[in-house]
Order: sequence, then structure tokens, then C-alpha cells
Amino acid sequence: MSKTLFDKVWDIHVVKSVEDGPDVLFIDRHLIHEVTSPVAFLGLKNRGIKVMYPEKTFATADHNTPTIDQHLPVNDPLSANQLKALEENSKEHNIIHWGLGDKNNGIVHVVGPENGITLPGATIVCGDSHTSTHGAFGAIAFGIGTSEVEMVLASQCIMQPKPKKMRINIEGNLSNGVTPKDVALYIISKLTTSGATGYFVEYAGDVFERMSMEGRMTVCNLSIEMGARGGMIAPDEKTFDYIKERKFTPKKDDWDKAMKYWKTLKTDDDAIFDKEFNFDTSDIQPMITYGTNPGMGIGISNQIPQADAIQMGKATYEKSLNYMGFNEGDAMIGKKIDYVFLGSCTNGRIEDFRAFASIVKGKKKADNVTVWLVPGSHKVEDQIKEEGILDILTNAGFKLRQPGCSACLAMNDDKIPAGKYSVSTSNRNFEGRQGPGSRTLLASPLMAAAAAITGKVTDPKNLI
Repeated sequence: MSKTLFDKVWDIHVVKSVEDGPDVLFIDRHLIHEVTSPVAFLGLKNRGIKVMYPEKTFATADHNTPTIDQHLPVNDPLSANQLKALEENSKEHNIIHWGLGDKNNGIVHVVGPENGITLPGATIVCGDSHTSTHGAFGAIAFGIGTSEVEMVLASQCIMQPKPKKMRINIEGNLSNGVTPKDVALYIISKLTTSGATGYFVEYAGDVFERMSMEGRMTVCNLSIEMGARGGMIAPDEKTFDYIKERKFTPKKDDWDKAMKYWKTLKTDDDAIFDKEFNFDTSDIQPMITYGTNPGMGIGISNQIPQADAIQMGKATYEKSLNYMGFNEGDAMIGKKIDYVFLGSCTNGRIEDFRAFASIVKGKKKADNVTVWLVPGSHKVEDQIKEEGILDILTNAGFKLRQPGCSACLAMNDDKIPAGKYSVSTSNRNFEGRQGPGSRTLLASPLMAAAAAITGKVTDPKNLI
């Protein structure tokens, strides 16, 4: 029987199928952080049980960590307690823990691939919705809730209904200035934030095949923003080259054995999907959002659509535009902005900083803009320095902060003030996501760089 990539990985991990119910799925890798794990560990303690396979669990501090002066005590009591709990719980259960200051520390969905924890054909979960990032390696990866974190810690399994299957195909050449972030925002604008609900998405076509692993991670990261359970891309030589010789990847004979399996991880030619979409690259421009969900995005040369042209109730649409201070028919180009944020598990990798630097090199930061440049990990930070990118940023008037989730969700001090506009490379633009009353415009690193230089929304093609 022909199978999709998703079927092949899911089916081999099923421990038991419950009749008319969910599957009991074995989990290969469990990533944890300081926010969604403390209550799960408390549940284990109350039940008097230990973590079943501590070697399959990896802990890093990221969500509410400061991005300056990480060597100092954390001021916020809640954040400090959560960070302490992660450290103590990891120690008690013999779990690898990368706290503040550790050379391996960083955003959970950045350090996983960096260290070879993320592997093709694996099942990966984390108490964070953007776990879908790891699907870029041909893994089944999805976010789970705190009670499910406890379930995985206790049993290395999780109960999940098997999602339906969707394939999104894009063939052709992308236009100048169009990045993987733009491709993802374009897809979400077409499907809406609920268009893939109940599905696991496979991205196929030469557009995705040509993407770097960083680009594929960006696309899979944003799968959750169209309602999907996760997204994945079939592994290829680019995948294998990326993970080879990393800290937790198989070595020597184990590598050869793994490769035999990994090379089978592709959808069979006559496999059937529950739903398929095909998009034309000629329609994809550099994208920017104008509303309060990631589906409210347009090409940079377009105008904010009229209410009757989108799949949203008129009252909800008007509320969103009122919050953002925009009007139907407005052009986004030229709108003044106040903040720029480069970072997050969506766009906090070295490729994103290279792209940002390619725009700002030889130019100067706009005086009216505050810019937060936050690498996704210490390894990314080191690469920024080693490649001379830090010199480019410094000469242009920018400062580099320390790794963490930062202004993506404003659980630390990096909050956009009320009423201010932020061009952000993160993944969500909900009301108050980046701080109470903040207004977020999601965009690519190229778009963020253009805004940082000009102080307004600018087509990055004009600066390339």
C-alpha cells in the first residue's frame, strides 16, 4: 500500500491503536523549557514516579529569559522561579539542561537542530506550539500541553488522533526579495489561520527543495499558524549534510544504518492526500501583515483589502483594523514604524542575520526606530561574530542582544509599548502578543532590515 511521508513516520511509531479512539504514539525526542514543564514535573512528584527515558528529554531556558546581562540574577520573581525549577527538575531526573550562560543554550527550536537532537523520521514533541519547526527534517513534530508533557515524561508516549494529510505544492522560481518567510505568510494568507485545521502538511515542490534547512525550518515553524497540527518536508542530501557530525546524531556504523532508513522517507508516487493545494510563485511577493492574525497578510505592493474580499466577519475585521490603526484600501508601504525585532524560533538563525546584514551594510539605522537583534542561540551569536556580521551591524548603529525568545511573546522585559508599531520576524501578531497594546507587522528579515534603515515599511527589493 502506498504511503505518504507522514504515514511512514507516524505508523512506525504507533505502540497501540485504540478502537474508535486515538493512537498511542512513541516519542523519540522530548524538548522542554521553563514555562510548560514545572507543573508537569510536579505531577510526577505527586504520583511518586520518575522520568522514564531521561536521555530522550532535553531542557533549555528560553521563553522568559532576559536578553541583556544574562550573568545577573533574573529580576522577575515568576521567571526566576521557573528557571530555577527547570534546573532543579532536570538535575533530579538526570536530564540534559542548558541554562543561561551555557554554550548550548538558546531557543528550544533552534538548539534542537543545532545539536542533532532533531533527526529525520523522528517523533518530536515540546510544550510549545512551534515545535512544528522540526518537521523541516522529515520529522513528525508538534506542540503539546502541560498535561501531555507529564504524560511523555512518565511514559515516553502520547495519545493522539491521527491527523488528516495535506500537501502544498509550489514549483518555479521565487522573485527577487522573496524569502521562505514570505512563502509561508503567503500560504497562510490564502488558507487562512484555520485552513489546515485537523491536517498534517507536507510541503513539496522545487521551491522547498531549493530552500536551505534554515528556510525549511521557517516554513514548517509557521504551519501551526494556519491551524495545522504540524508540517514536514522530505529529507534529502541537504538535510543529511546539515545534521552530520552534530552532537547527538548517530556516528559511524549507526550513521550508515540510520541513512538506510532516512532515504526511504519520501511520499510514494501514488500516495493519496486528503487535500492538496498548488500555488504559483509569480503570485508571491515580499509579504507583510496588516491585522491581528498571521493570515491577514498582503504582498508589499498591495493595499489592505476591503472587508467583503476576505474570509472574516465584517465586525471582526473592523475591530482588527481599528486596533492596528489602519483602514481598508491603505497601502502598507510608507507607514511609519517604531520598533524592529529580528529573532525568534521563526527567524533567529544565522541565515536570517546574514539576510538582515545584506540590507543594512554600509547604511545607518533610522533615528526613530528601536531595533532588537536577538540570536536564537549562543552558537548563532558566535557565528555572527565569526563571520563579521557583528561589525556590519555595529557600523550601521545596531546592537546585538543575547539569545532568547525575547519580543516574540514578551514574557521578559522585551515588550513593545502600547500603540507602537513593530516590524517583527516572529510568528504571531495577535493583539498584545508583543506587549499590551502593541501593534505587530510580521515580515521577513529583509523587510525588517529595510524598515530599520528607513524608519517605515519599505519594499526590500529597493534596497537589495
